[in-house]
Amino acid sequence: MGTFAISKKENGLIKFEFNSRKGKTLLTSQSYKSKEECEKDILYLKERVENVSFLKFKTPAGKFFFKLIHDGHIHGISRKFTTELLLAKGLDEMKNNFSESEILDFSEDIFFD
Repeated sequence: MGTFAISKKENGLIKFEFNSRKGKTLLTSQSYKSKEECEKDILYLKERVENVSFLKFKTPAGKFFFKLIHDGHIHGISRKFTTELLLAKGLDEMKNNFSESEILDFSEDIFFD
């Protein structure tokens, strides 16, 4: 099962990453103003994963990636894959594990003494 890791960016905005069972980041979300907005979008996508589109692209350098789109809105962009086979495996992992994946929150500034 994969995980959604919520974290705070350097500019203070919130994002989530969808990580594979092996811990590799497969997708990074757009930026959100609040953790609640980010969590709401994760739950929205989890409920509609059968209806989202995965548009595939190739960079000028020959790497492959995809964008997760629902209702014309880009919710996230994948990492770059070196081959089409790795891209296909990443997409399969997203489709098979997205809706059951747990949400981990790393957005709070917690420091230990």
